[in-house]
This record gives sequence, structure tokens and C-alpha cells, in this order.
Amino acid sequence: MSTRIYPYPFSAIVGQEDMKLGLVLNIADPKLGGILAFGEKGTAKSTAVRAIAGLLPEIPVVKGCRFRCDPFDASTMCESCREKLAAGENLETEYVPMRVVDLPVSATEDRVVGTLDLEEAIQKGKKRFDPGILADANRGILYVDEVNLLDDHIVDLLLDAAAMGVNTVEREGVSYSHPARFILVGTMNPEEGELRPQLLDRFGLSVRIAGIQDPVKRVQIIKYRSAYDEDPEAFCQRFAKEDREVAQKLVSARNRLRDVQISDELLLKIAEVSISLGIDGHRGDLTLMKAVRAYAALEGRNEATKEDILKVASMVFLHRMRSLPFEQVREFDITAIEKILAQEEKE
Repeated sequence: MSTRIYPYPFSAIVGQEDMKLGLVLNIADPKLGGILAFGEKGTAKSTAVRAIAGLLPEIPVVKGCRFRCDPFDASTMCESCREKLAAGENLETEYVPMRVVDLPVSATEDRVVGTLDLEEAIQKGKKRFDPGILADANRGILYVDEVNLLDDHIVDLLLDAAAMGVNTVEREGVSYSHPARFILVGTMNPEEGELRPQLLDRFGLSVRIAGIQDPVKRVQIIKYRSAYDEDPEAFCQRFAKEDREVAQKLVSARNRLRDVQISDELLLKIAEVSISLGIDGHRGDLTLMKAVRAYAALEGRNEATKEDILKVASMVFLHRMRSLPFEQVREFDITAIEKILAQEEKE
């Protein structure tokens, strides 16, 4: 009897277009900063994450490496793999699926970052490290449901690792670092608690998620889910062609991303949009630039346009449009950006 697991097809997810686009953009450019989804439970958030991971081709890893290092990129390898490479050893390669790692709300700091055996380090001079969730998530997707219920310190650790691509554990003067490059996907219900604005700002994109109110689409969701539960393999076959097309688009976008150009004029528009919306700091500008490039790459173009700004701006600025710690997220008005871009054209 087959034990193969069939993830729900990405192309079979009804609605939630912003969530799907946000995930796709982060796959196209893993340095985008992840995505935070505000809203209700039971709206296919975790389903979408696992579905998109199932689309991607298997990744090459160093066989036996607990951090699943890339054998073709020494700059992102762990200490052990670099030492073996420097010693002239041949790093055996195997291919494995991209991993989706769940981080429970109850996770402790040691469970997240890993632990160091101080006795081993002090007495024998050897660094013995027990990997945590960040090690498991390296080169994969880290999914955090109800991220707003985590301790702020844990959220800080997650965001630091996501931004730097490295996790460093320090205990009593002994430190250990390992690669921790992952796409961070968080969800939260604002009614159950907030994240500090400083933490919100460090997520690349955000989207609002709500249950679909169109009766026809809700019936379609019921039918799709029932068919999937009854025969996952047959249901996945129905959407295999569409999923392959999305997968090919993602691979092409990743390869094209480095060639996408943004003119100085478009960068100026990005800056003016941020200023007009009252966005603090510069992270919003940088994220919008990355998101615009990723969107252009997905569309198969080598040059970004002002229309790309309109497609992604709401995801970049939604969670950044607040000025005080307890101020509600303001409604995002795309017409304000349209006016700015139109004004630029006239001038």
C-alpha cells in the first residue's frame, strides 16, 4: 500500500489571491522577508503554504548534513561542511523536498535556537550543538501560526535569523553559528493580541485573510475539499497541469530575478510613495523594490514598471501604516498611489 502524501494542489485553492501572490513572491525572492497573514482561522493559510512547497523541485543538500547545506554554495555552508571542503573531501550530494517546519506557540528559546553542551566545550574544547527549529527550517519554510502569541523575545530571534540567514547561540562565552535561511510565514488574529510595530515592520509582506462570502465559491470549496478527502491522488491529478505551470513559472522567476532592472525614475516613485503614506524608516522602500523586481520576474520581464508597484504595494505597506503602538491598522487606499504615479507622469 502506497504511503505517499499528496499535498492539496496550489491551483485548487479558491480565492485568497493576495495570500497566494505573497507566497509566490517570497519563493521568487527568498530575501523578501516573509509574509504575515492577518485574519480568521480556517481560510487555507497552512494549506497554501504546504501546497506551494510541494510545487518546488527537490533541492540539493550535502548528504548527512543536519543543516541541509547547499553543496554548491560554500558561502552558506555550516562550519562542518566548510571544514570538509577545505580539507579536500568530496561532499556527497542528495536531493530532498523543500521542508515546511511548524513552530508551536509553546516553543522555548532552546527549542527554537538549539542548545550548546557547555561541559563538553569547557572540558574537551569541542562544540557540541543540539540543533533547534531554526536548523530544521534552513532552506525551507518556517510556518508560525498565531505568531502574535509568541513571546516577543522569540519573535525577535526568528526575525533576526530570517534577516541575517544565520542563527548564533551563545552560552557562557561559548558560541556556535549555523545557516538559517528560510522563508518566514506567520499568521495572527489581531483580536487575540498585537505585535509591536517594530516587529511588524520586519515582515516583508502582509495580507488580510477572510472567509469567502460568495456562496458559489464557498460551494466550490466544499466540493473540492470533499473530492480531495475522498481520493487525494485523483484530485491532485486534476490540477497537475496547472500546478506544473506554476512551478515552472517560479523556477523561471528565480533564474530571471538577478536580471530584472529598476530605473532610477521608478526608484524615485517608490520613495515618494513611501513618503506620501507616512511610512517610517527605509525598510518599506527596500521591500517594495524587492517585491516589484520579484513580480516583474514572475511576469517574465527584465524590467520593472509602475504597474508592478500597484500590484504589490498593498502587501508591502498594509502592516506598516500605523504610527503608534496601539493604533489600528489603517485601511490601505490604492487610489492614493495611483494619484502619485499619475502625477509623476504629467510632470
